[in-house]
Amino acid sequence: MTGELKKAALALGAMLVLQTVSGLIWAGGAAARIETLEMQVGEQRLVAERLARLEEQSLATRRAVERIEIKLEGGA
Repeated sequence: MTGELKKAALALGAMLVLQTVSGLIWAGGAAARIETLEMQVGEQRLVAERLARLEEQSLATRRAVERIEIKLEGGA
């Protein structure tokens, strides 16, 4: 009976070690995926800021062109 008990304890211990190793591997993969997603979000934030600046510059250019057109039409 003690031989069977030792085998069961060893099997349980091996199972716990295997589950722990599997959990650590999974956690490492999850951390890598999270890091990749964080980098992508950071890049998207930079692109969004640049796009907002370009839109503002486009509006300013459009207003300047409209003022020039008004002056040209009024002077002609």
